Amino acid sequence: MPVGFFEQFMSPTYLGIPLIAVAMVIPWIFFPTPGSRWITNRHLTLQAWSINRFNYQLLMPLKKGGHKWAALFTSLMLFLISLNVLGLLPYTFTPTTQLSMNLGLAAPLWLATVIVGMRNQPTESLGHLLPEGTPTALIPVLIIIETISLFIRPLALGVRLTANLTAGHLLIQLISTAAFVLTTIMPVVALLTATVLFLLTLLEVAVAMIQAYVFVLLLSLYLQENI
Repeated sequence: MPVGFFEQFMSPTYLGIPLIAVAMVIPWIFFPTPGSRWITNRHLTLQAWSINRFNYQLLMPLKKGGHKWAALFTSLMLFLISLNVLGLLPYTFTPTTQLSMNLGLAAPLWLATVIVGMRNQPTESLGHLLPEGTPTALIPVLIIIETISLFIRPLALGVRLTANLTAGHLLIQLISTAAFVLTTIMPVVALLTATVLFLLTLLEVAVAMIQAYVFVLLLSLYLQENI
């Protein structure tokens, strides 16, 4: 039993093996392996339809050069959704509540979009650091501000995902603790609290999916500026 509310966010170990590594590998087991036929079952049909709609919404604003990132973005979103949702199950661990992991995903992908822009269109990429029509006196200040905002993007990506999932997990633990304590004292209030906990869990499932989509969507917007 955890000693404090934040104990649930510590990476557990078993026989010296960090379970965060196991949690990151397990989601891939749940993805079905395509067969020799186009449609093998309803699961694959639903998955193919969802992936097609996701790619359409995500890649529609991008130029053709950005469509090469479709497989990467799709895999990343499925991976994040799996980790976020599986982390809501009892006796599990959510790796995406760790800022180090989220930054490890955000920083290289953000850097890749910057490198693509500097390689393909260096003038346009550097032009984002200075808006058109800027007064001469404000040029140095705006360049510094835009440079800072550029380098803070991966931090914002990681912190956003971490903060949303951490807040939801803490709220679920607080309400579940209250429901457990009130069971013997005030059963009616405990029942109402359990109802709120059920609704909050449904909300957290939606938040887990939305945050994965937002993470990938922001990466696509960064890519859009550099292609």
